[in-house]
Amino acid sequence: MSAVESTSKTAKPGESEQLSAIARISRQPSFRLSTVLLIAAAAVLAISTFLPYWRMRLNAPQYPSGLFVTVYVNHMEGDVAEIDGLNHYIGMRPLGDAAEIERAIAPIAMVVIGLMIVGVAFIHSKWLAVFAIPAMTFPFIFLADLWVWLWYYGNNLDPKAPLSSSVKAFTPAVLGTGHVGQFSTTAVLQAGWYLALAAAVLVAFGLHYRRVARQAAERSEQ
Repeated sequence: MSAVESTSKTAKPGESEQLSAIARISRQPSFRLSTVLLIAAAAVLAISTFLPYWRMRLNAPQYPSGLFVTVYVNHMEGDVAEIDGLNHYIGMRPLGDAAEIERAIAPIAMVVIGLMIVGVAFIHSKWLAVFAIPAMTFPFIFLADLWVWLWYYGNNLDPKAPLSSSVKAFTPAVLGTGHVGQFSTTAVLQAGWYLALAAAVLVAFGLHYRRVARQAAERSEQ
């Protein structure tokens, strides 16, 4: 005797019907596929936190090989000190001051988002699909937050800086190439961001197949 059948005998009529519906949904191949996809999405998102999301190269005449800064969800690496030294002349704030709150809460936020995906995978409730929204929107929220900080840095230059008068307000390019005076920047997305996007796609397909499973279970009841 299965656990669902045993429980249904001791449950109230309404509860028995609900358990029976859950059993029908769980038996659908598309339900099992959706569970696998959602678990895979949580794993892929977790892996992405250890990889870089974004990289910018600063091309300056005195640095023929360029200067690089690589951004993860919770820290940044690269030639940060050298870039800060150059940015100081045009009145731009140190890179380390940007997104301090976001970087501080990122590890906890990523764990919470992953657990929410797992919750959607194992808890039988269509209303719980709302828990998948953070995972599906996270890659785009990351880019939006990055753009906001780049805009803020480029449009709030210190007027007392040595070369502030020679540079107009600007927004560094989030993607592609941008130009500031004699400097140029080239920004590209990295593996971590693409994995986060892959996780969002897996979640979307997981929700789709979960819906297919519910529809198939409803048809089998008729």
